[in-house]
Amino acid sequence: MSHISERYPLAQAAWNSLESGNAPVFHVGAATCGRAAGAGAVMERLRGEIAARGMDARIVEVGCLGPCCLEPLMIVHKPGAPDICYGEIGPDEAAAILERHVLGTDPCAEWALGCMDGSRIEGIGPFMEHPMLAGQVRRVLRNCGRIDPESLDHYLAQDGYRGFLRALEVGYQGVIEEVKNAGLRGRGGAGFPTWRKWEFARGSEGSPKYLICNADEGDPGAFMNRSLLEGDPHSVLEGMLIAGLAMGASEGYVYCRAEYPLAIHRIETALTQMREAGLLGANIAGSDFTFDIHIKKGAGAFVCGEETALIASIEGLRGMPRPKPPFPAVSGLWGKPTVIQNVETLGNLPLIMHNGAEWYASVGSASSKGTKTFALAGKIARTGLVEVPLGITLRQIVFDIGGGIDGGRALKAVQTGGPSGGCIPADQMNLPVDYESLTAAGSIMGSGGMIVLDEDSCMVDIARFFLGFTQQESCGKCVPCRIGTRAMLNTLERVVTGQGREKDIEKLHEIAETVKLGSLCGLGQTAPNPVLTTLRYFMNEYEEHILKGQCSAMACSQLVAYRIDPGRCIGCGACRRACPVGAISGETKKPHAVDPKICIHCGACLTACPSTAAAVYRASGELTRVEPVVKRKPAGKAE
Repeated sequence: MSHISERYPLAQAAWNSLESGNAPVFHVGAATCGRAAGAGAVMERLRGEIAARGMDARIVEVGCLGPCCLEPLMIVHKPGAPDICYGEIGPDEAAAILERHVLGTDPCAEWALGCMDGSRIEGIGPFMEHPMLAGQVRRVLRNCGRIDPESLDHYLAQDGYRGFLRALEVGYQGVIEEVKNAGLRGRGGAGFPTWRKWEFARGSEGSPKYLICNADEGDPGAFMNRSLLEGDPHSVLEGMLIAGLAMGASEGYVYCRAEYPLAIHRIETALTQMREAGLLGANIAGSDFTFDIHIKKGAGAFVCGEETALIASIEGLRGMPRPKPPFPAVSGLWGKPTVIQNVETLGNLPLIMHNGAEWYASVGSASSKGTKTFALAGKIARTGLVEVPLGITLRQIVFDIGGGIDGGRALKAVQTGGPSGGCIPADQMNLPVDYESLTAAGSIMGSGGMIVLDEDSCMVDIARFFLGFTQQESCGKCVPCRIGTRAMLNTLERVVTGQGREKDIEKLHEIAETVKLGSLCGLGQTAPNPVLTTLRYFMNEYEEHILKGQCSAMACSQLVAYRIDPGRCIGCGACRRACPVGAISGETKKPHAVDPKICIHCGACLTACPSTAAAVYRASGELTRVEPVVKRKPAGKAE
């Protein structure tokens, strides 16, 4: 078997023939988000159009570029012209781009997001000047959306596995020193120095040693790890080779939830390619390093994001945490030294080893080096995956990159760190996004979930929602988490229905602190964060619910009523047809009415009403707001 270094010229030639050849190439975003938005239909239409014309053209399925709000995305390579990225492309638009741009001279600026090489043509600016991309620094995501994730040659052509080959040259001590100087901290949320885990494991007695890639990603609204595995699996697997060499491991596991079938398929494909290329097994690349990687499919339990619960799951046991110490680096999988690292942590390692520590540490803050990927979700104009330098402010992420609040509403808070994170209020948007700053604000970095909340969000109800998730996902092993989360949830459920008592605020504080200090694992220790941060920053909303029986956001259904203003009602019947329980009655062209005994407070009448006659009232009957239907604003395009 030839050495992997001998394959680079062939891989580069294959890449050049694709990117600089005479045949048009359509790179279609076919990650989970792209497929959900209709990428499959786009590719089917393109194949039909290409076949009908007898064209020499290629369609390449790639990962997610990041702007999920603009899916399906397609990058078109036309020989002799800059590659152009197009957004919100359906089958008809794809066919038009083929006809007008590829076969004609019209670049179809109405769908263009930008030129991939940074040039400007006929009203189309550089892709990286698009509002959602301009503030980003794409390192970990550098290949996502550009290369075929199922092609080893494509990865090699982007200097893939050169970081690992350098790691073999400098040895494990050189790797540890390089990563230490780079300042890489765990991207799973805790921010523990990556190199220190390796030293602990290497110095621990016991053999074999194990490396585990944690790709469980159980946070609602989070999709950073999935996108990287779907778009560039070899970068993560190369990181596992580097980490395995550094810590002295001979075996690795990718622990990925079974709900990620596309990610698992692409990991399996990449592992097969690695074995064929001599990058797994004995004496890798002619060295004395022996390492193999397996896949373990998880059942989707949130608690298995905790490292000892994850280890139990791989061992075939129920995913439940165990007390520490001993830490996994001393006694982990099957009692042997084990290091668990996040997908993104591993994806950074090839970059550090190939480009050096100084290059890596050139972006980021004093204590948090490098970049971080975040999944933007919630009430934000531009949802998707972004990669930004650590130390950037929340304001820059939400407003500059995310485009502000969807529908023109006012920002209320940003929830970081998933269900176990905290809610940071709008007046703290200048907060730097780094490990220490988020912790001081009562939240956490987490793996990178970021949910934006607007003025229509009730913070008491938000705390109830996230606590409900963590309470349901609790394994129940330790008393503080099992009983404490349920007690807090019961209290919050009373508060949002108008049954709260003044002593509930003190009670929530007391239970939250007990759960935080007394729980066995990270799930219980961080579960109170949504409660504590909303109490800290939004105490007025708790007092409003408890003392006045009101919800200013009109989100708590038991504290509001839906009525129809007879002075505005045109009798069109739209609300009556939309009501799922038949609570609205009335004759055509005459005012309608809502029966409060039947109404379930779903708000369907508000959405359906064309004349804003359907209105939200306080439960007492006081009119507070009339809601028109607000259409979603389209995300901006580069000019």
